[in-house]
Amino acid sequence: MQETVRRYSNHFVTYVRENVTLNRQPTIWFFALLIGLAVAHAAIGFRELILIVQWLAYRTGSEELFPQLALLPWWQVLALPTLGGVLIGLFLQNVMRSQRMLGVADVIEARTLYAGRINIKTALLNAIGTSASLGVGASAGREGPVVHLGAAVASEIGQRLGYSGVVTRTLLGCGVAAAVSASFNAPLAGVLFALEVVLGHYALRAFGPIVISSVVAAVTSRIYLGEFPAFIVPVDTLTSYWEMPAFAMLGIICGLVAMIFMRAIMYTDDLASSIECPLWLRPAIGGLMLGAMGIVFPQVLGVGYGATDAALNGKFGFYLLISLIVMKTAATAITLASRFGGGVFSPSLYLGAMTGGAFGIMAASFFPDQATSHSAYALVGMGAVSAAVLGAPISTTLIVFELTGEWKLSVAVLVAVSIATVLTQSQLGKSFFHWQLERRGLQVREGAHAYILKMIRVRDVMETPEGLAGDRDGSPYLTADTPLSDALKLFDEAGVDAVLVYSNDSGEDPIGRITHANALKAFNRALIERNVEEHR
Repeated sequence: MQETVRRYSNHFVTYVRENVTLNRQPTIWFFALLIGLAVAHAAIGFRELILIVQWLAYRTGSEELFPQLALLPWWQVLALPTLGGVLIGLFLQNVMRSQRMLGVADVIEARTLYAGRINIKTALLNAIGTSASLGVGASAGREGPVVHLGAAVASEIGQRLGYSGVVTRTLLGCGVAAAVSASFNAPLAGVLFALEVVLGHYALRAFGPIVISSVVAAVTSRIYLGEFPAFIVPVDTLTSYWEMPAFAMLGIICGLVAMIFMRAIMYTDDLASSIECPLWLRPAIGGLMLGAMGIVFPQVLGVGYGATDAALNGKFGFYLLISLIVMKTAATAITLASRFGGGVFSPSLYLGAMTGGAFGIMAASFFPDQATSHSAYALVGMGAVSAAVLGAPISTTLIVFELTGEWKLSVAVLVAVSIATVLTQSQLGKSFFHWQLERRGLQVREGAHAYILKMIRVRDVMETPEGLAGDRDGSPYLTADTPLSDALKLFDEAGVDAVLVYSNDSGEDPIGRITHANALKAFNRALIERNVEEHR
């Protein structure tokens, strides 16, 4: 029976490869629908896996973790993240080849350098490790690993069907949109997040399939989880448009909070990397620190949706809100530096809600008859901080609206989001994801010309004429894996028109030759192809 199923499956794949062309958009739409279904179930499974681990650790399957933590003895709150950290460390050291958890930045890197190809086995292992991290109390979000998992599912489908290039990247966007849509019940935001953050363009060729995947994933998620928004916010309309300066001021404060948050993560990661420590022990130390923080502030552990909801509904006082801003920033920085899995979107929502709630209390104390409710300011702050951190003002604004079902404050949200994003970009010049990529040497935000030079390798351009021979002593040469940027730099510095190519630095005989003219032609051709992809 299994052999028969395998044989018919292979026949189907072969038929698709031989009879389906890349220009048949209806075919791509069909596979976009399949991706939406597959990714929605993967996202739901990931969410349930987090809750299973959380129930095993804390005996609660609710996303509101902190009320249960407040009931546990202090030693248990301290011990559980620590023991979980030991397990995560052993998992990283012995199972994960990357020795770190993966997220949105890795999806952007795959789109940029690897034509949208992501290893599905690595993604599944990453999902297991991240769900365990969040289940034991790691202070991070679930959106990064969900996006990576969704992108990997879409990439696997594309590779199985023999697609490459433009279509593979489009299907990658389908997986990202479906993951965001299913995870947050936000189909509009899923579409725009995939286009704005991952693909980096709004080409019509990609728009249709991505919309299909996002809608299918949202419908599937609502069948399983219901049609309720993630947060129920008791917000009325604006009390007065004279409050706009207050929302503008909130945007400035949220921009500062976002910058401090990002710098704290990077500084803590640099500090942790500079300390010699066995990999398996790093998450255990981080878990011990998180547990110590959780004894006093249980609201900072886990994904944080329960605490965010409490802030949106005005259940926290001013001093607690200020304290949680500081503690959540520290907890997330420790979590990521300790190699626990998780993303930054949920912590950004958390920090925004706390910042907006605290600002709303102050505004009400100064102008009691003019200020809108604390919940309104918390909602606006939630959008402003997350937009500034992710560098995606359009999609994150829509995510906030779809998470809360509240559209009455659209003008206020747009004012704060735009100010926070512009302020962060003017000071840092990059989003959190681009910051991560630049630390790996990948300049995505500077345009296609910057990363195409890293994407194309010498092996893709070299000629292989017969009878090649040469001596590398004193003569310039290149290896097959050298990026095109280094090849062009060598041509300029050496002043030669062609060099030999070897398999590696210790190779005996040359395997090819690359000319300066062919390198420039390959670069120009790739630029034209990318321009066509982004504008059709």
